Amino acid sequence: MHRRLCAPRLVSHGNFEIASEIFAVRHLPGDFFTVEETNDGVILALGDICGKGLAAGMWTTHLVGQLGAHTAVTAEPEAIVAGVNRDICGMTSAAPLASMFLLKLDPITGFVKYSSAGHPPAILLRANGELESLSEGGLLLGVLSEAAYVRGSFRLGAGDVLMIYSDGITESLNHAGEEFGYARLEQQLRRAQAASADTPGSADTMLFSVLGAVQDFAATRSLIDDMSLAIVRRDGR
Repeated sequence: MHRRLCAPRLVSHGNFEIASEIFAVRHLPGDFFTVEETNDGVILALGDICGKGLAAGMWTTHLVGQLGAHTAVTAEPEAIVAGVNRDICGMTSAAPLASMFLLKLDPITGFVKYSSAGHPPAILLRANGELESLSEGGLLLGVLSEAAYVRGSFRLGAGDVLMIYSDGITESLNHAGEEFGYARLEQQLRRAQAASADTPGSADTMLFSVLGAVQDFAATRSLIDDMSLAIVRRDGR
């Protein structure tokens, strides 16, 4: 049921590849990743509901439903995020806090608008090796009903890669108690980009290269949080 709520693991729009994967720490994840086509672009959202297992996973359907309702009204990322936040804050039952990174991609021009609700910064790795950290947005969902959210923007060029992830990736621990961290994540993304440049299905290859590095780092140590990862890549050929 959770997989049907989320996007297919591999999606293509024009010369853009979108690959994603979610691993649950307790059977039912509180993370989600959705891809929805609109009249003037594609809306992508990766969310992380606070908590684990059923306590978090039971809210996934509700949050994804709210996301779809607001996407049907507007395609502006900051407006969608603000609307979902108001809905969560207005609930009579105690909804959990959640983070979310939402973007709108124009698959023709490569122009992207995004807004983050307290989510870990997405990583934009250019084909020339330049790296940008994307964090424009506002508070976690469910904190303040009238919270303001701002929008960031950039353009995905040929060979550029965007990586969105949940904190379960960076907070994954090894046997020494060290976190995988942002620096290792950035380093592995660079390696994955170099190894799969200009090859078909490279978003999928990069996804599993990064996930493999996280799993190798943790070795036999159990997950401590749900892990989500999404790679958006524009074909460089």
